[in-house]
Amino acid sequence: HTEDELSRSSHSNPGKSLVNGIKTNPASSSPKSSLPVPMGPPVYVDLAYIPNHCSGKNTDPEFFKRVRASYYVVSGNDAANGEPSRAVLDALLEGKSQWGENLQVTLIPTHDTEVTREWYQQTHEKQQELNIMVLASSSTVVMQDESFPACKIEF
Repeated sequence: HTEDELSRSSHSNPGKSLVNGIKTNPASSSPKSSLPVPMGPPVYVDLAYIPNHCSGKNTDPEFFKRVRASYYVVSGNDAANGEPSRAVLDALLEGKSQWGENLQVTLIPTHDTEVTREWYQQTHEKQQELNIMVLASSSTVVMQDESFPACKIEF
């Protein structure tokens, strides 16, 4: 292919060779083979969902260094697929320790999992040191004959 042909194909098929908005090697769709992300200032948001159900496949300490949220939602509930991942929860601690500011962070697990409970118990002192609070849901929502735990988030 010539450069002109490659340029046209990327315009006619936008996002085809992008992983998380980053151009990747077309021969591989693995995020690990993507080009390095240029460093930039961190992004501050009120609420962020930890990508891919808190799976270790796409989230590392760099995510938490760059995406600084007041609230992070952990939606993983599939132990067979490593969701939530202990490594990602540890990455939150590592990333937050690099912030250089002691902003309050609230972690909101949407499911009560063994991984989350063990991480909470084993790293509780570090969480306090880093000003991280983990919400536990004691509320239940009932809708159409189905009940499930819920967390209340106030901004």
